[in-house]
Amino acid sequence: MTMLKVPAGPEDHGQGDPNAGCTLVEYGDYECPHCARAHPIVKRLRKHFAKRLFFVFRNFPLGQMHPHAESAAETAEFAGTKGKFWEMHDLLFENQDRLGNALLRELTAELSLDPAELLQALEERKYLARVRADFSGGVRSGVNGTPTFFINGQRNDGSFDNQDLVEAIERVLTASRQ
Repeated sequence: MTMLKVPAGPEDHGQGDPNAGCTLVEYGDYECPHCARAHPIVKRLRKHFAKRLFFVFRNFPLGQMHPHAESAAETAEFAGTKGKFWEMHDLLFENQDRLGNALLRELTAELSLDPAELLQALEERKYLARVRADFSGGVRSGVNGTPTFFINGQRNDGSFDNQDLVEAIERVLTASRQ
C-alpha cells in the first residue's frame, strides 16, 4: 500500500470542503493524454460526491515525454496567484493538443490576465519551485506516471475510469462512517 507523503494542505489547489469525508489528490501533467481523459472524470466525481469530496490537483510534469508540460504547469501556477488556477487548469486540458507559448499567452489573455507578465514569469522561472515541490512530493509518494490518484492518502492502484473511482471513493466514505 503506497501512501501520500505530503498531506493535502492550505497551500494546495483544492476544490470543495477540505473537511469533506474524502480527499482525492491527483498528480497530473497538462500534456499527458491520460490526464486529459481523466479530467472530465474528475469533474463528474466532484459533481457526484459534491460536499463529500475535496479534490486537490498537484503538478507532475513529465518533461522528458511532454516538452510543454512544465511551462503549462507554471502557467497554471501564475493564474493561481491571480485567483484563476482552476479556470486555467480547465483551459489547459481542454486545449492540450495546442500546448505551447502561443496558446499559453492566448489563454492568459482569455482569462483577462497579462500575457506579458506571464512571459516574464516563464522566462524568470518564477513558479518553477512550486511545480518542482509538487513533483518532488509525488516522487516521495511513489508517483511514477500520470495521472496518479490518492484517496484519503492511499494510492489508488485501480483504473481511473469513472466507475472504479466512484466505487473506491464510496468504500472510503462508507468506512469513515463506521
